[in-house]
Amino acid sequence: MAILIKSPAEIEKMRISGKALRKVHDAIAPFVKPGATTMDLENVAVRKIAELGGIAAFKGYHGYPAALCTSVNNEVVHGIPNEKRVLNEGDIVSIDCGVIIDGFYSDAAVTYPVGKVSPETQKLLDVTLASLEAAIQKCQIGGRLFDISAAVQQMCEAAGFGVVRDFVGHGIGKSMHEDPQVPNFGIAGKGPRLKAGMVLAIEPMINAGGPEVRVLKDGWTAVTVDGSYSAHFEHTVAITKEGPRVLTR
Repeated sequence: MAILIKSPAEIEKMRISGKALRKVHDAIAPFVKPGATTMDLENVAVRKIAELGGIAAFKGYHGYPAALCTSVNNEVVHGIPNEKRVLNEGDIVSIDCGVIIDGFYSDAAVTYPVGKVSPETQKLLDVTLASLEAAIQKCQIGGRLFDISAAVQQMCEAAGFGVVRDFVGHGIGKSMHEDPQVPNFGIAGKGPRLKAGMVLAIEPMINAGGPEVRVLKDGWTAVTVDGSYSAHFEHTVAITKEGPRVLTR
């Protein structure tokens, strides 16, 4: 495992990329409402990325056809935007996006409620987001990688939710996926030592039911095996001497 350490100048470039990505997410958010299609969201993202002078990191990556992943309800990750996929009251939709600015990647995901959702669904969103924040706080020099993983697992399993094993977070920089992999499950105190200059895409993927997933015939869309809803939140985080720096905040 070759974990690439970024210089302060490189982290600053990644912060600029992350700031642009946050603007993309902010542009999409008002359009997440009943009656919108996932392709409507894609079109907003494509326009905003172009306006910011960026490149859509996902489009063409291993053949992926879109700028966004829009995963609805029981879709865990990698849902493909579609003009026929209409969002309805009570749905949730995970919007995952990556941007390249000046050769540096940023990656972030938010799961939105569509209109009013059930209390059970809102709890899934709240706990998943809280687990991401808990994981970010573990991004401290001298800690261990699986301190991050354990923070997610402990919080989400304590709430009765399933932690996805098939997909994990990752290092990020001049490539979308770098070492190390960042699982959302693991034993605290294990894994590589955390060092200044590491940049990680931390992304809890949490199911209301069991952790098992399967990939549909499109070769991309992952869904929960039991049909339960799934939430996904992600930030790109740099480990610095001052503590964790969230580049996509």
